[in-house]
Amino acid sequence: MGNFAKVRPIGRRRDGRPIYPIKGGAPTLIEQRDEVVRLLQDENYDGDIDELMKRADTITAQIEQANNRDARLRALRSAALPAGDPAPETRRTEPGHQPDDQGQQHPVTVAEAFIRSKALESFRAAGKRGQFSVEHRAAPAGTVTTGTQPQQNTRVPGIIPQNPEFPLLVAGLLDRQTSDGTTLEYMRDTSGPQSTWNKAAVVAEGTDKPKSGPFSFDLITTTLKTVAHWVPITRQTADDNSQIMGYINGKLTYGLEYKLDREILTGNGTTEMQGILTTPGIGSYQPGLGSTDAKLITVRRAKTQGELALYPPTAVVLNPMDWQDIELDEDANGQFRVIANVTDPGAPMRLWGLTVVTTVAMAAGTALLGGFRTGATLWERQGITILMTDSHADYFTANTLVILAERRANVAVHTPAAFVKITFAAAT
Repeated sequence: MGNFAKVRPIGRRRDGRPIYPIKGGAPTLIEQRDEVVRLLQDENYDGDIDELMKRADTITAQIEQANNRDARLRALRSAALPAGDPAPETRRTEPGHQPDDQGQQHPVTVAEAFIRSKALESFRAAGKRGQFSVEHRAAPAGTVTTGTQPQQNTRVPGIIPQNPEFPLLVAGLLDRQTSDGTTLEYMRDTSGPQSTWNKAAVVAEGTDKPKSGPFSFDLITTTLKTVAHWVPITRQTADDNSQIMGYINGKLTYGLEYKLDREILTGNGTTEMQGILTTPGIGSYQPGLGSTDAKLITVRRAKTQGELALYPPTAVVLNPMDWQDIELDEDANGQFRVIANVTDPGAPMRLWGLTVVTTVAMAAGTALLGGFRTGATLWERQGITILMTDSHADYFTANTLVILAERRANVAVHTPAAFVKITFAAAT
């Protein structure tokens, strides 16, 4: 009896009688919890309070872990594949359905998003009748702000990484944001280089502080522009994912990206997007009359001009012919001045610490250097959207369909002083 009296109850029944543990059996978590609760509520408890609190924390953690495990188990048991989705071991591996380089199953290109869409599946099931569209954004959507006075966006520092399979585009240099309207209004800073208005200085105690300025801004109102084109395809092609991807990536998407680059550089800002080179207030650099500076040297001097304006340049856009001249430039000993990695054509192109983008959208003899994310934002209302239809002219009777690609965007050049237009010296 003496030994039994030393056994502590693990709880009490509703009628108040104590509950003792079964001899040889460990108390359950609930039993342990009830015992600790009873002791914590006992004002006359004279045991080790710190030890009791540790027991309470341990039991609480164990109960939470058990609850989480039970919840995960229930979720796993109730999980099921969507109707019509094949099991992983039978999933198709045709073009557009394989994982990307990181093993992710989500679409990584416009074409993959299109052929994986339920809309295309339904279109085919309906005998390729009617019309449907699929939208895909190439970049993550940024913060959507009001269409009247969009706030300045967070600038992401660093170098834009290049993918050896897809050449870096001018659009990839810009800050990209999403617009929720068709009209875009923004403030353009026409104050000029920071060096002309920045009057910050060290001041003695009790003396007046300097006033920076003058500042000037223009309210720019424009609309988002639609860029689009289409190609005809046969009904047989519409059944072949590989051919559809070839049309979308090889012709439609490439055509839109090329046109977007040209608009970013030279758009007139009225009937077209706003081009950086046609924006008033950007800087300019041209070697002096009779200068024999090589293009390599000219870019370096233009970089200094951008740095003196206190808008550090991050990239330079060149025509392929001008970049060729720079890479093949030799010194008096016949040595290339630029160390080019000719064995790895996919290696990032760099010049004087700047990311180099080459495009035929830039006229030969001219280049654009600047802090692209600091100076301009690409606002997109609609990502690349692919539409397919059999309702066009006499194409229905000709057993022909149409694939159309379009996007809506415009460029806000809000800080022109962040850019420098380069004009190379004429060849002699």
